[in-house]
Amino acid sequence: MVDLAVKHGKGPILLKDVSRSQEISEKYLSQIIIPLKTAGLVKSFRGAHGGYMLQRDPGMINLLEVISALEGDLSLVECVATPATCKRTDICVTQGVWGQVSRAIAGTLAGITLADLVEQHAARRTPHTYSI
Repeated sequence: MVDLAVKHGKGPILLKDVSRSQEISEKYLSQIIIPLKTAGLVKSFRGAHGGYMLQRDPGMINLLEVISALEGDLSLVECVATPATCKRTDICVTQGVWGQVSRAIAGTLAGITLADLVEQHAARRTPHTYSI
């Protein structure tokens, strides 16, 4: 997703190009692109100039959306998302802690967009000049 965000506005990007630049298996990318497409985060184009691109501007896609599309619910323990799975829900004191931690993770991811990562990517790729 970062690669697609960095190349946003430059037309569709082939998975083999993402694979090469990110050093990720093309086979793996072809598997994870499906839920990203289903979630409406990427769109695909067929043909000679085909490939993938972001469905929306990088500033409008946050990391919570991306991770949730790939992983589902981010609750650290099952009873946070579905309390009925545990018969101790009414007396458990740690469920609240796990819920708080899960909400903190979700909040952090929701507050970071792909545009933020593009900025960080550019900053890391720009050589630093020092003057004495």
